[in-house]
Amino acid sequence: QVQLVESGGGLVQAGGSVRLSCAASGRTFSTYLMGWFRQAPGKEREFVAVISRGGSVTYYADSVKGRFTISRDNAKNTGYLHMNSLKPEDTAVYYCSASEFGGYRRRPSEYGYWGQGTQVTVSS
Repeated sequence: QVQLVESGGGLVQAGGSVRLSCAASGRTFSTYLMGWFRQAPGKEREFVAVISRGGSVTYYADSVKGRFTISRDNAKNTGYLHMNSLKPEDTAVYYCSASEFGGYRRRPSEYGYWGQGTQVTVSS
């Protein structure tokens, strides 16, 4: 099993940037597909981005493409989500997740491990 802990959230103005981190412990981090999801109040958890085990392939939701960048450093057992040009509609709790499945998974049900989440609030 792997345990995940997010950090780096907070309050930011529209147009600003934030970097989220996801620290992994337990089983070797590089054996997992890593994803980021977010959940706004009253809405379902939605896919944001996913990165392959080696870090060479990424996939993004259309709503964040060109603004967010997912990355990972397996030597440090840490994943990242760099968020630029933030908009008020990006306000949500952001979750780091890990999957044992292959491919590039976008459904929350395909991820077996989750962090506690970190709040990102974008003010207009």
